[in-house]
Amino acid sequence: MGTSCGQTHVVSVGAGDGVCIYLPGTNFNAATSTVAIDALASGCRVYAADLPGQPGLSSAARPGRQARGYAGWVTELIAWVRHRHRRERLVLAGHSRGAAVALSADPHDVQGLALLSPAGLTTVHPSMEMLRATVPWIVRRDQAGARRLLEYMSGPGHTPSDDLVEWMTLVSQACRTTGAPGPLSKEDLIRWKGHDVLVAVGENDVFFPVSTLREPSRSMLGQEPIVVPGAGHLLVDEESVLISQIVTSLL
Repeated sequence: MGTSCGQTHVVSVGAGDGVCIYLPGTNFNAATSTVAIDALASGCRVYAADLPGQPGLSSAARPGRQARGYAGWVTELIAWVRHRHRRERLVLAGHSRGAAVALSADPHDVQGLALLSPAGLTTVHPSMEMLRATVPWIVRRDQAGARRLLEYMSGPGHTPSDDLVEWMTLVSQACRTTGAPGPLSKEDLIRWKGHDVLVAVGENDVFFPVSTLREPSRSMLGQEPIVVPGAGHLLVDEESVLISQIVTSLL
């Protein structure tokens, strides 16, 4: 589809009375989110969009003034999907950066919002452990660095797939990655208070731990985060069935 941010690649799968628009996180896209998308498609129609400016098949150009640029883009995406499903309930779901983009949408354009390991509520605080996992991936650009980063992002007992390792290796070799987005403004966040919003975070999320998400989630959104035991930042892959249930509950 054509948007103000250039061409946007959208994958549509599944069937049902409800519709979910799914927005992947930093360095991910529809093709690398098949585990989550397949689970979501078991209960509703899913439209998964590659974010402009992120590795994928959408425009490579990153929106200027990213929060405002993505706000316009996601409004256009919702309208495009709504034109195809005028009567169904429509839920917006985003993982990590995708959640921050989802938060920039107008709450009145959708019937629910699922924020999964969400950026947009708080700032990432780099630690030495985080740097030890991310710097080799950026500098060495090999599979060992990609695997170490994905293992760091995963919860205990979860092993990243070889496909994800290969993908993250390619990203390091071919793309200029972005850091995590900062929190949206208070005005952007409190618009969602009183609307159907669910926040889910892995117990072992290394980027957005529940200890930092809980306060803004409560005060800005009026929601207590759902903490998923044993899961890490790759919550949507590790607990895809639970994520599907969360989205379905909003539908």
